[in-house]
Amino acid sequence: MKTALYTYTLEEIDTLATTLIKKLDSKVVLFNGEMGAGKTTLIKAMVKAMGCDDIVSSPTFSIVNEYVIPNDTIYHFDFYRIEDIEEAYNFGIEDYFASNHWLFIEWSKRISSLLPLDVCTIDISIETPINRTLKLTTHSNNLTENNVKQQLV
Repeated sequence: MKTALYTYTLEEIDTLATTLIKKLDSKVVLFNGEMGAGKTTLIKAMVKAMGCDDIVSSPTFSIVNEYVIPNDTIYHFDFYRIEDIEEAYNFGIEDYFASNHWLFIEWSKRISSLLPLDVCTIDISIETPINRTLKLTTHSNNLTENNVKQQLV
């Protein structure tokens, strides 16, 4: 397992998104952080960096949004409002996991027993009203060293 830490502001999010995409070693990406940490904002930047011009919004009420990118699809999930694991089964979560498309998942702890083992995890922490710290955890050797701390400037 490899981790990398990044400290960033909203003005640096597009650069961060491009950097993160290059480091991902799984198409299943979990986004963790408290309400208002910037999970959806980061996903918007990553979807844009992957070549999609669609307006990205939180799928809090729809549970999943679909974005088409060149040669692939991104499914963006928000499990904040699901009551139990049965709801995930009812809309076919297993089919999404088997699809080999990009899956960006917010509030993944609500379906933790269904998650595949091969995932990347992005944990976002609020440092100040304008600064965030992000920890990317991957399972391959894409990152050059353990616990790399990088300041985007």
